[in-house]
Amino acid sequence: MSKRQKYTRSIEEQEELAALEELTLQQDSDPIAAELDPFIADGLITEVLYRVKSGKEATVYCCRAHPRTGVNYLAAKIYSSRNRRNFKNDSIYREGRVVLDSHLRRAIKKKSAVGRQAEFGMWIHHEFETLNVLHKAGSLVPRPYASSSSVIIMEYVGDEQQAAPGLYSAELKPGEAARIFDQLIANIQLWLGYNYVHGDLSSYNILYWQGQIKIIDFPQAVDPRFNGHAYNLLLRDIENVCKYAARYGLERDAQAIAGRMWEKFVRARL
Repeated sequence: MSKRQKYTRSIEEQEELAALEELTLQQDSDPIAAELDPFIADGLITEVLYRVKSGKEATVYCCRAHPRTGVNYLAAKIYSSRNRRNFKNDSIYREGRVVLDSHLRRAIKKKSAVGRQAEFGMWIHHEFETLNVLHKAGSLVPRPYASSSSVIIMEYVGDEQQAAPGLYSAELKPGEAARIFDQLIANIQLWLGYNYVHGDLSSYNILYWQGQIKIIDFPQAVDPRFNGHAYNLLLRDIENVCKYAARYGLERDAQAIAGRMWEKFVRARL
């Protein structure tokens, strides 16, 4: 290689390095872009339109979907860093979850940096897999499209101007309220038949759009076969749904509904 070639190559390498550093700085200053770039590269989304909502656990964005997806919009749920996230009473929901890798199991037990990162990723993977199973089962949950260690791309509910509001803020007619209550109970029973209890269900994580509902937020969902808190969590979910129904004069017995449902589960009749 001649001196001129070496010099030219050196200039090119410096330019590439400068470009890489600039890209890194851009990503550092725009963490949203850094999180979503892989999904843009994969042809799922093309741009972020607006922030839908932000909480302690995650922030959700409305994104324009790539034409090949066949839909106009997709939702990007970006989880907060493991240092900021605050799943309430983690240990209750973790009971029964199995970590096969012994090294990770020890790291999680020691609460090391590796263990915390692994546990953080497990919550996200768990929600993605739960949505995948339940959507295929016909449940009224958003269709999941893809995930990473900190993001889930899923079906978006709403339009370009606004996202679907929570059911808590919707004004329903009595007949519509009864229909939605029945849908919710049917979905809770469907989940139980697939060995899932939501564990944090309320009118705040039920979306309402054009007369239809979608149920969201499943990172804490538990397996009733292996979690000793499952029945109490099931009962609480049903109580919350019944309390919402009571706003419309619908009196329902949460204890009786949960008891019948649990008995069917125990007897493998779901």
